[in-house]
Amino acid sequence: MTDQAVEHEIGRSRLRKEDARLITGQTNWTDNIQVAGLLHLAVLRSPMAHARVTRVDVSPALERPGVVAAFSGADLAEGLGSLPCAWPVTEDMVLPDHPPLAVDEVRYAGDPVAVVVARDRYAAADALEAVDVEYDPLPPVLDLEAALADDAPPVHAGKGTNRCYTWPLAAGESFDAVRERAELTLKRRYHQQRLIPNAMEPRAVVVTPLAASGEYTVYSTTQIPHILRIMLATVTGIPEHKLRVIAPDVGGGFGSKLQVYGEEVLALAVARRLGRPVKWIESRSEGYLATHHGRGVIQDVEIAATREGRVLGLKVDLLADMGAYLMLVTPGIPLLGAFMYPAIYKMDAYQFTCTGVFTTRTPTDAYRGAGRPEATYAIERIMDELAVELGLDPVEVRRRNWIRHEEFPYTTIAGLTYDSGDYEAATEKALGLFGYDALRAEQRERNERGDLVRLGIGVSTFTEMCGLAPSRVLRDLRYGAGGWEAASIRMLPTGKVEVVTGTSPHGQGHVTCWSQIAADVLGVPFEDVEVVHGDTRTAPQGMDTYGSRSLAVGGEAVHRAAVKVVEKARRIAAHLLEASEQDLEFSGGAFSVKGSPEARKTIQEIAFEVFTSHDLPDGVEPSINAETVLDPENFSFPHGTHLCAAEVDTETGRIRIRSYVCVDDVGTVVNPMIVEGQVHGGLAQGIAQALFEEAVYDEQGNLVSGTMADYLVPSAADLPDFVTDRTETPAVDNSMGVKGVGEAGTIASTPAVVNAVVDALRPLGVRDVRMPCSPHRVWQAIRAARTGAADGALGTGGAGGTGPAQSGQSGQAARSGDIGQYDDLGGPGPSGKEAGPA
Repeated sequence: MTDQAVEHEIGRSRLRKEDARLITGQTNWTDNIQVAGLLHLAVLRSPMAHARVTRVDVSPALERPGVVAAFSGADLAEGLGSLPCAWPVTEDMVLPDHPPLAVDEVRYAGDPVAVVVARDRYAAADALEAVDVEYDPLPPVLDLEAALADDAPPVHAGKGTNRCYTWPLAAGESFDAVRERAELTLKRRYHQQRLIPNAMEPRAVVVTPLAASGEYTVYSTTQIPHILRIMLATVTGIPEHKLRVIAPDVGGGFGSKLQVYGEEVLALAVARRLGRPVKWIESRSEGYLATHHGRGVIQDVEIAATREGRVLGLKVDLLADMGAYLMLVTPGIPLLGAFMYPAIYKMDAYQFTCTGVFTTRTPTDAYRGAGRPEATYAIERIMDELAVELGLDPVEVRRRNWIRHEEFPYTTIAGLTYDSGDYEAATEKALGLFGYDALRAEQRERNERGDLVRLGIGVSTFTEMCGLAPSRVLRDLRYGAGGWEAASIRMLPTGKVEVVTGTSPHGQGHVTCWSQIAADVLGVPFEDVEVVHGDTRTAPQGMDTYGSRSLAVGGEAVHRAAVKVVEKARRIAAHLLEASEQDLEFSGGAFSVKGSPEARKTIQEIAFEVFTSHDLPDGVEPSINAETVLDPENFSFPHGTHLCAAEVDTETGRIRIRSYVCVDDVGTVVNPMIVEGQVHGGLAQGIAQALFEEAVYDEQGNLVSGTMADYLVPSAADLPDFVTDRTETPAVDNSMGVKGVGEAGTIASTPAVVNAVVDALRPLGVRDVRMPCSPHRVWQAIRAARTGAADGALGTGGAGGTGPAQSGQSGQAARSGDIGQYDDLGGPGPSGKEAGPA
């Protein structure tokens, strides 16, 4: 026990408690788990995107060395239900069955068709080639618009349509009426390419059966142990109380492990069938096929405005690629952005329609930001387009439309109530750090000189909704679960503290931050706090980790539970100090009598008094432990301004980010070091979408970017140094004033970077470059602008607009002969062949 004063923890940059174990390899990754009699499972996957399965013969695999068992989909179908979808977004949503192993038909390259179980991992993998499968090919379905045609081949023949659902939202005035009175309208089409998650640790699962009691322990690299337990019980019929799910040290998720995967179900089913422990470990290339993908939407966006730059209305038509099946929350992911397209801007009309479409590709689901990066990209890109049409600075257009700080709380046109914020302060701070005016001056000079390397400046001012909750809102969205979170505080007799949390970390630093929160409230040393998580037996209540909800919901639950401990201890302290509760002060972990500071009891001393129970007030139970199950009243709304300066080589298309500045407002900061790390990681993923990453399929539906040699994941060498800073407007709807931070960098950075690239190329007549903005696509866009193809937007997937591609100062530069500097771009080179990148 200690009686010393404790330094304030909230706002302190603490090194993470988790890291010593992680960086020295003293971890418990799922692949590290070894138990007696362990068998290894390997999955045979379809090489075809769409086909009938006419024959599966697993018997040849049984003759291979080390093989114990092999199963087809038909062999395991009895007793297994469909993989769950927890978000039926409309009453008439098409929800096809999703067997863990295909039985009659495969619907994407990578769809599982058989499993082999062997004594080691390599024997199981080698035996897969012996499984004999015959396929009858069916037409692949890849194009979202073509998939909706009446004569399109169906992904699910029994459903009669590839339309999964249509979900509308309309608010304010009629958009048609607003369009009629608008002085300017713009239409643009933006593509959000498919992205493949790349967590540090691939997916893995180990199932250990206890035959005598019919119990099973499932270890999984999951973000959602509590949800996984419920869903495994539902799919397999094993009673929930006979299942224990443990998420050990999990090496990253980014939404890809917010899922109930077929491999988890199959490992449990095989362990039950054989009565032996079973392990499955995903290879990296297997994960590219089988782990759900992110994004994959087409956005048709129309904005109506006045000539002074006031936005009157916004219309968004969205086509969202569901992939072949609906995974846990697949249908709802695009709708998480539905409320965020208006972003920080005021307007009179908003119309949104999302159509979910089945294709013969890997299913999509949550990926860092989940719907909100798509929304922010669309609105921030078209706000830049509006600025160009009006001849205004892009920051000025935003200033004319954003919600002012004195207007909070503010209910947006989409129906969300933003509790707090100060967009002006964050933007001014970012502009100062960035040197905005000087960079604009340099840009003008370089354009006037006709430099081959152009400078572009990208702006992104954003907000997002974090802390996925409250449950009543999720009910209205037809989501199949709540948004509450649980926490409990256990005061041990020696004065140490155990925090039990329902959140399940996979790299965010929960153990450190939750320790800081508890230590701050209780006044105990940071080192005296231990955090227990990720095990449905030791932390039985929880809704897990996703949607930047951990701190705003889970951390707030910890805070409230700790406050309850202090209040329970107050009554006992008053009794021991022979004072009234009202006369006690609590500071630095100790209760003292007002005016008599020498009369004091630390909360750790009280914990020991409770343990002995020798002198407690009458009627008081011997415990000061406390728990909280918190269902928030509102989301939280972090915001910020991100600025990017990019240099674009107009001869090669190469892009170099010269500087990147972001000023985020995440409310009260618990640990600045962790916040900065979260922002840096988010920026890396958002910039990766802008410049590097894309899941590419060929015309037969084969994934051709299925390895890290083809799918470009950036390294530290590919990214700039970031300048990060913060403003702080505390959240109103939770006692700590905290907001989320885990997804902010990803949401804001993609439009900032693409806006910078397009801004650099506007004097050449380029209006858009489709993501990822590879050197080849940039070069193509410049060449298209020279020839007038696609209105200077080659590679954008059909971007269109009303009115000229350019107006204002940038348009004048283009029309004054600036393109003449590039008459030989793409023209015949010395050999007579086309110049520029292949």
